[in-house]
Amino acid sequence: MLNDTICAISTALKDGAISIVRMSGDESFAIVRRISDVKEIKANTIVYSHIYDEGKIIDEVLISFFAAGKSYTREDMVEINCHGGVYVTRLILNLLLKSGCRLAEPGEFTKRAYLNGRIDLSEADSINDLIKAESMIQARSAIRGMNGSVERLITPLMDEMRDVISMIEVNIDYPEYEDERQMSNDVIAPYVRKWIKEAEEMIDKAERFRLVRDGLNTVIIGKPNVGKSSLLNALLEKDKAIVTDIAGTTRDLVEGKVNLKNITLNLIDTAGIRDTEERIERIGIEKSMKAAEEADLIILVVDASDISQEDRNLMERYRDRNMIVVYNKSDLNRTGEISISALNRDISSLTDYLNERYRDDICLAEEDILNNERQIALMKRCLDELRELAAHLEYDTTDVIVTNLDAAYHDLCQILGKEYQEDLIDHMFRNFCLGK
Repeated sequence: MLNDTICAISTALKDGAISIVRMSGDESFAIVRRISDVKEIKANTIVYSHIYDEGKIIDEVLISFFAAGKSYTREDMVEINCHGGVYVTRLILNLLLKSGCRLAEPGEFTKRAYLNGRIDLSEADSINDLIKAESMIQARSAIRGMNGSVERLITPLMDEMRDVISMIEVNIDYPEYEDERQMSNDVIAPYVRKWIKEAEEMIDKAERFRLVRDGLNTVIIGKPNVGKSSLLNALLEKDKAIVTDIAGTTRDLVEGKVNLKNITLNLIDTAGIRDTEERIERIGIEKSMKAAEEADLIILVVDASDISQEDRNLMERYRDRNMIVVYNKSDLNRTGEISISALNRDISSLTDYLNERYRDDICLAEEDILNNERQIALMKRCLDELRELAAHLEYDTTDVIVTNLDAAYHDLCQILGKEYQEDLIDHMFRNFCLGK
């Protein structure tokens, strides 16, 4: 499948100044010669030309040429910069298909970059993360990932683990090599304790940064008419939720997203929590309670001029959760650490508090860190194997515990998309003169 030449539209298919249609594969240069004025091609250049279909000019273009080994996919690549618009762009794409290209599958250019060894799997993850980034934090994190931050993070751990596995394998398979270090359980144990600590720290940082990068699922709760919907509107800087002085106006969950300086909030405004016999309102309150149970952050809004027993009950109910108590209607009675006037959109004390609270976590964007759920899940699996290995060290033989060690190392290889067995064997034969 890597032997054929693929093509796709790389820009959004809509009206615009330019569009880019790209090709990758051995036939890329030959196909361009057949459909353009270009006859002599120099790699890593851009040329002015026309695109022809059955002898008729269909567009005036700039064509970029990238030679195999120095292109995004490490194959011969061509990018045709044509005039933007749906019709012309599709016309050129169809011409390429008619000239011998195959339509690329989603992500296939990046897949070829990975398969051809230009990037590892974690860098491929980051390319997709950058495309989907919605904030400065997400973009900065993705760029670090594209520049090998995950590989830098886990390579020292992989190298140590691989060294230990190699020495164990040599002890087992070549017992006559008595001059090699003997990897007894007592020798292995300090390594395992160190690896467990390192894996735990990587996971903890990644989980903390995930909330900063992807946003805190934030639920705004409180009694009816305390200003929850007004706070949502103030944070979003638009009137998304209906605000009235009638209790129980909000019946369903109202959602929105706000990017503060140091944190993104995925906001959910909920129905006012109170005892009620009204069936529809009660359904809304049940949804509110469920959303609060699943939230990363709870903002409890209370009326600063009338703090009731219901407010205290909610404070008590969620006191062990990540909760902020916000005292609204500060224009009437200013009290509490975070006092706001949501109706007047005076909420700076809340936004300042949130930015300060997550100021240190945002600095994680400058560190090498696991970037997504796939990577975190594999590191957690590695940690489970290491903990099981630590337990086996108490009573099992070395050739038994190596099973867990192999599995842990394999999980790390999967983060980068490396072949476990090939990587391990290469390392063994590079470090030991086993052919004597």
